[in-house]
Amino acid sequence: MIRSILVDDEITAIKSLKWEIEKYCPEIEVVQHFTDPVEAISGINTIKPDCVFMDIEMPGLDAFQLLNRLSFKDFDLIFTTAYDNYAIKAFREEATDYLLKPIDPEDLSLAVERVKKRKQENSLGKAFQDLVSNTNLSQKNNDKIPLHFADRTLFLKISEIIFCKSDGNYTEIFLKNGQKEVLSKKLKYVQELINDPVFFRVHHSYLVNLKYIQEYFKNEGHYLVLEDGSSIPVARSRKKELLEFLNS
Repeated sequence: MIRSILVDDEITAIKSLKWEIEKYCPEIEVVQHFTDPVEAISGINTIKPDCVFMDIEMPGLDAFQLLNRLSFKDFDLIFTTAYDNYAIKAFREEATDYLLKPIDPEDLSLAVERVKKRKQENSLGKAFQDLVSNTNLSQKNNDKIPLHFADRTLFLKISEIIFCKSDGNYTEIFLKNGQKEVLSKKLKYVQELINDPVFFRVHHSYLVNLKYIQEYFKNEGHYLVLEDGSSIPVARSRKKELLEFLNS
């Protein structure tokens, strides 16, 4: 069996693709699906599928931004899209499959056959990794993240975030300009959304942009003082890793 994940912001598209897979490709096991691209990052990294079917244009993070944030890349990638443009042709040249919506059963079966062959050859993920190298996905990503609120979506520069603080199922985001945004998402979600090595989880309740560290106090309990004057505790379990990171 080929363990697969479906990623598409439209649940109707996921249901349609899942139905076609079950009908025409019994060798595919759909282990999970995601309509939120940020949640898909954690899901792919944790589940480690053989194959991912992914829509390209999604709100918040598009496919390129999502792929750039993954730590696990040993899977075959099949794009699903309604747009047949020059970019898609380039993907095919890199041997990365794509399916045009509405998805044709014959195209689906051919794409799955190629995945089966690569799995038998122990070469899953090679085409995707070539795509990453040759198209430089990191250049397609920008330094903004979308924060979705009930009445608006704020596109926030990562560099403007000083630190984030967990408040149960909410996260308080403290900005360089002195403002604070409160998001109805857990801190883990925000950490995965930012996905920048300069942000360090110094404590289970705090995610800090290390560029804003002003002082690090090691007596009477380790804690950081940031440029805005905030004091942030450093968990005992994170002290060694934080010091190594700062020293490097």
